[in-house]
Amino acid sequence: MKASVKQRQSVAARGDQAALRTLAWLLMLLSGFAGLACQVVWTQQLGIWLGHEIIAVLSVVAAFFCGIALGARWLGDRIALSRWPARWYGALETVIGLWALLLAVVLPDAGELLLRLTGSTPAPVWHWTVAFAGPLLLLLPATAAMGATLPAMERLLAQVRRDGYGIGGIYSANTFGAVAGALVPTFVIVPALGLRSAAVLAALASLGCALLAFRLLPALPGKPLAPAPAVRASASNRAILATLALTGFLGIGYEVVVVRALSQVAENTVYTYSLLLAVYLAGSAAGAAAWQRWLTGSGSAGMQRNVLLGVTALACVAGAFSLWLAGALKSWTIGYLGGGFGAALFAEGLVAAVAFVLPAIAMGALFTQLCVEAREQGWSLGRAIAANTMGACIAPLLVGVLLLPMLGVQYLLALLSAAYVLLLSWQGGRVTRRAGATAGAVAAGVAALLAAPALQLLEVPAGGRILSHREGVMAAVSVLEDVDGVRSLHINNRVQEGSSTTFMADARQAWLPLALHPAPRTALFLGLGTGVTAAAAAFDASLQVDAVELVPEVIAASDAFLPTLALQGISRVPRVLVADARRYVRAGSGHYDVIVADLFHPARSGSGSLYTVEHFAAVKRRVAAGGLFCQWLPLHQLDLDSLRSVVAAFRLVFTDSVAVLATHSLDTPVLGLVARMPTSGSIWPDPAGTPITSAAQQIRTQLQLDDWLAAYGTIVADDEALARFAAAAAANSDDRPIVSHRAPRLAYAADSGTRQRLQELLAAFHADPTRIFGPPGDEQGARRQQRLAAYWQARSRYLMAGMGVQPDPDPRRMLAQVEAPLLEVLRISPDFRSARDPLLAMAGALARTDPVAATALRARIADAGAAAATP
Repeated sequence: MKASVKQRQSVAARGDQAALRTLAWLLMLLSGFAGLACQVVWTQQLGIWLGHEIIAVLSVVAAFFCGIALGARWLGDRIALSRWPARWYGALETVIGLWALLLAVVLPDAGELLLRLTGSTPAPVWHWTVAFAGPLLLLLPATAAMGATLPAMERLLAQVRRDGYGIGGIYSANTFGAVAGALVPTFVIVPALGLRSAAVLAALASLGCALLAFRLLPALPGKPLAPAPAVRASASNRAILATLALTGFLGIGYEVVVVRALSQVAENTVYTYSLLLAVYLAGSAAGAAAWQRWLTGSGSAGMQRNVLLGVTALACVAGAFSLWLAGALKSWTIGYLGGGFGAALFAEGLVAAVAFVLPAIAMGALFTQLCVEAREQGWSLGRAIAANTMGACIAPLLVGVLLLPMLGVQYLLALLSAAYVLLLSWQGGRVTRRAGATAGAVAAGVAALLAAPALQLLEVPAGGRILSHREGVMAAVSVLEDVDGVRSLHINNRVQEGSSTTFMADARQAWLPLALHPAPRTALFLGLGTGVTAAAAAFDASLQVDAVELVPEVIAASDAFLPTLALQGISRVPRVLVADARRYVRAGSGHYDVIVADLFHPARSGSGSLYTVEHFAAVKRRVAAGGLFCQWLPLHQLDLDSLRSVVAAFRLVFTDSVAVLATHSLDTPVLGLVARMPTSGSIWPDPAGTPITSAAQQIRTQLQLDDWLAAYGTIVADDEALARFAAAAAANSDDRPIVSHRAPRLAYAADSGTRQRLQELLAAFHADPTRIFGPPGDEQGARRQQRLAAYWQARSRYLMAGMGVQPDPDPRRMLAQVEAPLLEVLRISPDFRSARDPLLAMAGALARTDPVAATALRARIADAGAAAATP
């Protein structure tokens, strides 16, 4: 009978232990989700004020790691000595949740303070100091508490497993929760609700953990734990903490370098970085779970550690080799799956998995092994986590900012892989033999990695060549030249910045807004690219031109396009400042007559913040009275829904704005949103404008902007049309980064063609001269407005007619396609040179073979113009 009672008690105890483990894993899962979701949101929010330079981005990450390390160190030992770990855990989750709620309220004001401390163009050391110290102090209560949650739960589970081997289970659960924390905010919460709401939901998740802990954990049977004995530090047992720190450094260093390499293959959207992080975390979680399931207590600690160190090194070498195949694997996967948004995302995730999963699994198992060894040597789990995380804290800046530009991706990956060999244990005969074999295998892999072709994932055109390639801290910047000598600028293997053949379009993006200002003296260009746009403005020696560029290597690469400028007679260059455009505008105090924002690819991570209400408001404060702001938008890279959100944001800040087309290109159309600061009377002056200065006459004639009609003729929409176009759209803002989450869908899988979007836009837009310039004051003013309205109508008809035209080198076949529509355009407006000039050119080509037909064509051109001029 007594045996039966004891048996039932044993079964009940096992059931209670299983319930405790299950509850602990669930709490760790939810806690991991909340912690990573907070990190994702806080990183994006702090980037708004600190800037998007890599120094700022990596400093925020380092500050987050540092806070976790300090919390694990300060609180971990106290928790290890506590008799009530459940209460500790509940209190920690409460602190995380309440601090996250507080930050949701105060972070904008705190961020503004950090912005002012940083300044518009800070020195690198000062920038790093503010970008690290500011977030560290702001986030410290929450991040320190995050660092102690795992030690608290491990101490609690000591009621179940007093050997400390439950570490792998709770770490795995916590990290799998972090995978969801990386994906769900980016793919679901932020697009639907915004960053602040995502932070609030993460805070509520932490508070939910606290509530469950306070209500359920104390209810589980088991006496309070006896305090853990204090450890006596010695050189031998400190070595394990050093190993933990070094492996933390190497693991995050490997992540930083691989993410940088994959940026030349991936689309580099907000989804890209969430996927890469999620894959890395999932691998780490799987490694910890695998250790818990299969490696608990198997073999000696030294031998097991050596095996995991060797496996990690070899996995890093294998992951590095996979990078050479990343582009082909991505293309094949998208093609095999039939394309589309989901297929493109899956392809990016697959490429990340090939590079990350094996190394991350090995790293997760190695971390768990080292934590268990530290516990067996008397260190608290908090000390182990603190050492590992402090190494991770140093890695982003040391690897990403210092070593990567110095060594490049390939050599740095070899160095990181080889460094694991230095941590092998060389004591004991059998261990020594295995360690030697492992070191030899790793050395062979590293040697092969160093001997491999250069890891430059560039799509060089057939017969072309690489003129320059620079590995910078922000990006890899290249200048390529094709077989015809055309040069193009690439950032991370993406053509984003123009080429040597786009002078007309690039220069018009400078001079069109300048032509709309009566007498500009100062101009600011946000973004440099090839340098053609800002340099074209600097052609006018009377104009002071500044340009702001985020990536220093772009400035150096722009020298390759100086010959293009020289051919156009441009030798004067603007003053170029290396800074984040948003921060330069917000932190600076000077004013400019004209501010021009370059074509920022809306899908690229960080670019969407240059299309927000808050950024436009900051720009407005920097425009002088009577000045003008122009935001250029690449219609070939922007879907109409995202455009509506940008227009809605623009109109919340600027009243009586207009939209213009930079050129008449059908395949790369560029739309400009233009606003002018009012002085008195009508916001836009009489369309006749003021006389063009002699300094600007030459280049404006070259760009076909040499009279008021050519400049104002680019208008496609007045303010009323823009309001109607964006009426149902939510404005893109810092808290609701709609463009950052919606625009990538077009980059991954276009759901419409550029011409189709332009056609829809022209159908939706209209412009009325009287709403822009006011009622005409006299008969001459009325005639000018009539000519302008006819010009706009002709322009729209011209663009619509060109949608179906197929280029043909034969002038007769080309003329058969375009003569009738172009003559119709001229009958609407004889001022529209884009219709008249091609017809005259074809007449000239035709004259060489059929002079009679050419004369007849010239007559029809003259008749069309005369008919339009007849009342």
